[in-house]
Amino acid sequence: MQAVNHRTVFQVLEETARIHGDAPALHQPDGSRPTGYLTYSWNEYRRAAEEIACGLRSLGVVRGDVVALNSETRLEFYLADLGILANGSIAAATYPNYPAPDLVRTLAAAGARAAFVENAEMLQALGEAPVSHWILLTGSVADGALTLSGLRQKGREAMERDPGLMGRLRAEVLPSDPAVLYLTSGATGEPKMALVTHDAIVSNIDMGPAVLPIGPRDSTVAFLPSAHIAQRVVIEYLPIRSAMPVTFFESLLKLPQDIRKVRPTVFLAPPRMWERVYSTICTELRKRPAAARKAFYGALAMALAAARYRRQGKPVPFRIRAPLKIADRLLFHKVRARFGGRIQVAASGAAPLSKDLAEFYEAIGMPLVEGYGLTEGGVVTFNPPSRFKPGSIGTPLPGIEVRIADDGELLVKGPTLFSGYLNDPASTAEVLRDGWLHTGDIAHIDSDGYLFITGRKKELIVSSTGKKIHPSRVESLFKMEPLISQVLLIGDRLPYLTALFTINTVAAEALKGMDEWKGRAPAEIVQAPPVLAEIQKAVARVNGQLAPFEQVRKYRLLPRDFTIEQGELTATMKVRRSRAIENFQEHIDALYAGRE
Repeated sequence: MQAVNHRTVFQVLEETARIHGDAPALHQPDGSRPTGYLTYSWNEYRRAAEEIACGLRSLGVVRGDVVALNSETRLEFYLADLGILANGSIAAATYPNYPAPDLVRTLAAAGARAAFVENAEMLQALGEAPVSHWILLTGSVADGALTLSGLRQKGREAMERDPGLMGRLRAEVLPSDPAVLYLTSGATGEPKMALVTHDAIVSNIDMGPAVLPIGPRDSTVAFLPSAHIAQRVVIEYLPIRSAMPVTFFESLLKLPQDIRKVRPTVFLAPPRMWERVYSTICTELRKRPAAARKAFYGALAMALAAARYRRQGKPVPFRIRAPLKIADRLLFHKVRARFGGRIQVAASGAAPLSKDLAEFYEAIGMPLVEGYGLTEGGVVTFNPPSRFKPGSIGTPLPGIEVRIADDGELLVKGPTLFSGYLNDPASTAEVLRDGWLHTGDIAHIDSDGYLFITGRKKELIVSSTGKKIHPSRVESLFKMEPLISQVLLIGDRLPYLTALFTINTVAAEALKGMDEWKGRAPAEIVQAPPVLAEIQKAVARVNGQLAPFEQVRKYRLLPRDFTIEQGELTATMKVRRSRAIENFQEHIDALYAGRE
């Protein structure tokens, strides 16, 4: 095990700035500049954090105070986050797409002394929160708020008056101090607020080089919510440790263009995005002539076979290897080009990834490796890119211990664990027992030491006949069907399984016979005969892969997707089962009404 080097997150930034100085650290699209980007070097990044820290201290925000951040992921968020941490305050990022009343309650519950918000519009929505100081990350002055540049100016003035100020702040902050207050996703209950120390974060990113060797020549695109631990640790803090530059996206609509332009070598996205790309490919194939479809699927079958040989450590036979080279050049490289064509590590995080999806990306020459982490534990496992297993969450990072409890629950121990839930010792004691974090995930370990997640303990479906079903496994199979957008499996304490589906309208409109339905509202599209017929086939295909007690007997097509606004999705696109069931109870009741 590596020697522990206790330091704060800001000290990691200082180390990188000392070594890499004027090398680029952050790039943000800016059409007013000749390069098209606003770029910060590591020295400028460190200097901005110092100015923000001293600016906060001049406002009376001190070590241990909670400072909120409510913004989309952008360059200014990174600067503010490191400035908060350099001041010894606790950075509490929230999800900006959550309803404003929920955010106001969160800021109050966290006891935020100050809050950075993206713009004046966001300030207006959150203005009722009991916050002493508001800072705008972008835009001009708003009533009652400082701008980020105004705060930095205050910081510069404070340092001019007191040249030793930053040095004292640096000495005051301890690695054992809380650094980040995470808001849990709330996928299986009400969100909680989890405190994580500098030590836990730095220990986590110090594990990075052993499993993910990245450096200044690599690049990535940041677009996930910064309130989520996967984005915060892997795409904000780990790049500081590794000196990897980060480029921010202009807008979600332009994300595909941004990715092709940046040509990242490392790219992290949730399964939802990888599923959507796969669905788009399948939809595009439907429009091609039968010969083109046959060629693609034939090449894919060869590529899947080649991948199996490689995983077993065997040479790929020439009869597969030779035609596959041609197929790769003609077909698969076009898919990789959507991501810029340079990706060395395509990673999936924030939710379970289906094994079939992982195998598809491996086959087309862009292995999609899955890791595992959670708010309370940090990033704890990762699939080594050179020897990953599809369907697995990989092996524990160096310094992390795992074990499986008698009931199958995954337990984790190590320096990356959180300190506890804010003002909630009872919930903390429930998940942290004898130094082990009880994750709530059901898992098993294979003979090679690779971990596999089966499902969540709280989501386990037990039918009225006593059969146990892990919904995530069944739902992941349905998500491989291009026509299906979201799926919710029902059946706890009931005689058989049913499902609620939402439809991918783009895939639906591409079906044969859909001309007269194109452009209509989703509620109408789901009733179109071609859609109903194709869904019936999809259910039959998936049921054919399942045991009888896991098969879906009845289903309903919903008139809309699940949404964050209606409380059915978390900010990371996980389905909140209890809320979705509550909102669509009428549909569920109909599935179990009368005789089967």
